[in-house]
Amino acid sequence: MTDKEQLYFIEQRKTGQQEKDLPVYAKLMKSKEGVFEGVSFIRSKDKASTMSLAEAQQAVAWAKAKKPLARMYETKIIPVE
Repeated sequence: MTDKEQLYFIEQRKTGQQEKDLPVYAKLMKSKEGVFEGVSFIRSKDKASTMSLAEAQQAVAWAKAKKPLARMYETKIIPVE
């Protein structure tokens, strides 16, 4: 690994997935000051947020606490290549 910090993104898939179930990716919501406010999940991997491991863990914890259907999804923190 280089001097650059490793970045990650978050992927969610429905548990008991079927072939048609595509993964969704996390997009972080931050205030103008850069303070974490929440996360939304989008289909486009290209538009997904890349984040540090600490930010990814915070986003996963927030989603599990605030999103009522989160228990229906398997969540993974995946390193950006």
